[in-house]
Amino acid sequence: MTDRHITEEDLHSFVDCRLDGQRSETVRAYLAAHPEKAETIAGYSTDRQMLRDALQPVADAPIPPALDVRRMLEARRRRDTTPWRLPIAASIALAVGLGGGWLMRGAALPPQNGVAALSREATDNYRVYAYDANRPVEIAATDETKLVRWVSNRLQRPVVAPNLGKAGFRLIGGRLVTTPHGPAAMFLYDGTQGQRLAVMIRPMAVDKPTRMFEHGDDGLGDVSWADKGMGYSLVGPASAQELHPLADEVRRELRQAI
Repeated sequence: MTDRHITEEDLHSFVDCRLDGQRSETVRAYLAAHPEKAETIAGYSTDRQMLRDALQPVADAPIPPALDVRRMLEARRRRDTTPWRLPIAASIALAVGLGGGWLMRGAALPPQNGVAALSREATDNYRVYAYDANRPVEIAATDETKLVRWVSNRLQRPVVAPNLGKAGFRLIGGRLVTTPHGPAAMFLYDGTQGQRLAVMIRPMAVDKPTRMFEHGDDGLGDVSWADKGMGYSLVGPASAQELHPLADEVRRELRQAI
């Protein structure tokens, strides 16, 4: 496979989840071989999800009767059958709806931090690095002490790599990843059946505990939470409900270790 086989259209379709399974895997392999491009695409994916989340409440909300163009036209039709008045009513209603939506855009936007944002960041980084067949980690588990010291220094917080051995997962190493909220540590684990899990850790903007948040997207499950000023996210190719018991164990272990 060469670069010319992957077009910008392929990459944007990948971000929009519009590729078929085989083409999507081809793009994933391309991104695994091009880390700089993979980082850019991960940023696009984060922006896409933030935009979708921001606009979802508007899309789901029912149209207020006062701004329902169809009702306004029906009411005007009953009052006045003059044809030229109908387009004016529709134009006014459309202008009012667009103007009101623009003025209320701030109220519809969700917070740009918290465990929901952490969940999106962890899932995006998992897609970039967990599928990398050549270099999924920067420091291998054989240098776990060096890895933990390095990420702790960069995050300016004490960090440990959770032990998932009882669940059948072996630490293969870790790396630093980028997020809109600063650097994060990502530890990767391999299972006996070939599954791969990731635990991502970063400081949180709001220093307070937050209950576990479950999320699933395109075959990946994620459980995220915050505790003592740090955010944690467990990601893998399973449902969030299946990952939740393991996330509980990870949280218990981290509370005892830090």
